[in-house]
Formats: sequence, structure tokens, C-alpha cells
Amino acid sequence: MSSTAFAATLAFVAGLGGATQIAVQGRLAERIGSIEAVACASVLGAVCAVGVLLVARRSLDGLRDGAVGPKWQLLGGVLSALIIFGITVAGPRIGVLATTGIVIAAQFALAALIDRLGWFGVERVPLGTARLMGLVLLAAGAALVLRK
Repeated sequence: MSSTAFAATLAFVAGLGGATQIAVQGRLAERIGSIEAVACASVLGAVCAVGVLLVARRSLDGLRDGAVGPKWQLLGGVLSALIIFGITVAGPRIGVLATTGIVIAAQFALAALIDRLGWFGVERVPLGTARLMGLVLLAAGAALVLRK
């Protein structure tokens, strides 16, 4: 499997996991509370990630290397907690489909801006008519799935 095919497959599986996570987190939050559900998911995610790191690299050196680098590069960890909290609260209230639609529309909108402006050191990608229309359609789709 090529690296592109592997990356696309991994992204697809992550998407499946994301939809499942919205449903599961909502049920957990109903049982133990939203903040507690976020903490449980985050701790378990950290334990799994450290376990994979130890198996794959046989070292925790990468954690130290991450901690001593530019602090803005650690924003992913903070944003993970925000994402988990957002889906934990939104999923049971507006549904898995609506939550997923809004999350994806928001991700696409900010991703287009990040690409366009080259934020975080990414290569600049112009925002052409096709991309803009795709964003409009995604936003419309997200709004439509809010209706039950």
C-alpha cells in the first residue's frame, strides 16, 4: 500500500472513530458527567499513546523532545480536550449526525483559512471557486442536518 493510500485509509478509519466517539462520549457523560467523561477519555487516550510510543520506540525521549520545543506545537493536546468536550456535550443534545456535520464544516472552514494563509508553517494553497463552493455546501449540509 502506498503512503498516500495508507494515509487516506487511516483518515477514513479516524472518521469512523470520530462518529463512534460522539455517540459513546455522550452516553458516558450521561452516566458520569461531561467533564468527567472528557477526563476519562483524555487519560485513556494518553495511556494508549504512551503505550504505543513505548512499544514502537522503546523510549519516552519523544515526550521530552516535544516538551522542550516551541510551545505552540503542543496546542494539539489542548485542542484534543476541547474537541472531546465539544462532542461530549453536543452529541446527546443535537445528535451524532448534526454534531459530526458541524465539526466537519468548522474543520473545513478553518483548514481552508490555514491553507490560504500558510499558518503553522504549512504550504499556502489558494482558495479557489471550487473550494469556496465546497465550503458553502458543507455549511449548508451542516445546517440541514440540524433539523430533525
